[in-house]
Amino acid sequence: MCGRYVSTRGPEDLAKAFQVTGGTPAETLPPSWNVAPTDTVWAVLERPRHKGGEGAERQLRQLRWGLVPFWAESEKAGAKLINARVETVHEKPAFRRAFAKRRCLLPADGFYEWKHLPATETAKPRRQPYFITAHDGQVMAMAGLYEFWRNPAVAGDDDPGAWWTTCTIITTDATDAAGRIHPRMPLTLTPDRYDTWLDPHHEDPGELRALLTTPADGHLDARPVSTAVNNVRTNGPDLVKEVPTG
Repeated sequence: MCGRYVSTRGPEDLAKAFQVTGGTPAETLPPSWNVAPTDTVWAVLERPRHKGGEGAERQLRQLRWGLVPFWAESEKAGAKLINARVETVHEKPAFRRAFAKRRCLLPADGFYEWKHLPATETAKPRRQPYFITAHDGQVMAMAGLYEFWRNPAVAGDDDPGAWWTTCTIITTDATDAAGRIHPRMPLTLTPDRYDTWLDPHHEDPGELRALLTTPADGHLDARPVSTAVNNVRTNGPDLVKEVPTG
């Protein structure tokens, strides 16, 4: 799974990198070295310019990580749906409608995974966190889905809390540097595939899944980092600094 990641780029940089046409959001998000489920995150998506019309506008939006299906009775469903497996994403009830119509990109500097280390004579078994990033340091465009959910606890549609927009990250079997640490990893897209992936009118499941690739085409760096990242309340650039594992 992908349960934590790093996102430090601002909206101006992201809008340029992803060729956003819908303007830069007035509201910003602080850089985060410990993005966790239920956090508000940056997402790139496309929405129709006019209701029922042709053409779409690429937008940079703030979404809540943890997809709440449109049919869910409670927002609590999102806590369990932070990832969608690529093998079944097109057929699972929680994701299939979003996969057909509402795909997005979630920009990341890199992501964290944990490796189980066995006990030794001097240490108990533990989980060692690693920060995994593209070898060239470029932004990762993690493949995601988004969904709209109407909060039944709010009476009026005009209330800011009436509608939630939530997202999930698509994952696959891990390979290369990531595979030596954890069996799953996020999928990403290369810039030449952004247009097709984000296009809400493109609905062929096989063609869409074929667009997805491993981050940085498998050219990844993985370094051990401090267990401070285990606490979702901990943040800051020190979290991605390499630490000894001995």
